[in-house]
Amino acid sequence: MERRGHTFCRYADDCNIYVGSEKAAVRVVESITRYLEKKLRLKVNKNKSKVTKPSAAKFLGYSMTGHKIPRLKAAPGSVRRLKNHIKELLRKGRGRAIRRIIKELGPVITGWTQYYRLATVKNTFESLDEWLRRRLRCIIWRQWKKPKTRAHRLITLGLDAARAHTSAYNGRGPWWNAGASHMNAALPVRWFAKQGLVSFLVRHKSFIHLT
Repeated sequence: MERRGHTFCRYADDCNIYVGSEKAAVRVVESITRYLEKKLRLKVNKNKSKVTKPSAAKFLGYSMTGHKIPRLKAAPGSVRRLKNHIKELLRKGRGRAIRRIIKELGPVITGWTQYYRLATVKNTFESLDEWLRRRLRCIIWRQWKKPKTRAHRLITLGLDAARAHTSAYNGRGPWWNAGASHMNAALPVRWFAKQGLVSFLVRHKSFIHLT
């Protein structure tokens, strides 16, 4: 591949080859497959081998944007798996103190962000921060249980009495309230930072500076 001038990346027996067009890609797949199977007598997995755009492919959990000069990002499938893992952790921690839940999330956030430190698309990390805070607000809203308790807690967190009571008795579900303005005002970003919540975006920036 080097002699042919192909741009490629490889990890163990997985390899991505990048060429200028779909036609060229089809030709390269056929020639590489022929070489591996006939010359080296190796079996090529036809189900995993395909021709596709770099933005639609993933490699070691990474993907690329569709720009003319592509940017590296965490693959959508990797983000989904992370969210499912976090959902499971949060499901187990519904009856526990929010500080303890946040503490358990720390290593997960740090480890995942460190692995994807090469990603240059920051929107993924911002979206994960927003999604996680809403999940935590949802847990807190459930823990408050009764409207009277919710109103009291909202007032304690700085909302005026009228708004707190209107919000507490709105009859909406936990997920809706977790994304509503009253919960964002009562439990803003700085509140979660004080509780020790690690930010995906902040961690990512810190790892960029270290590389």
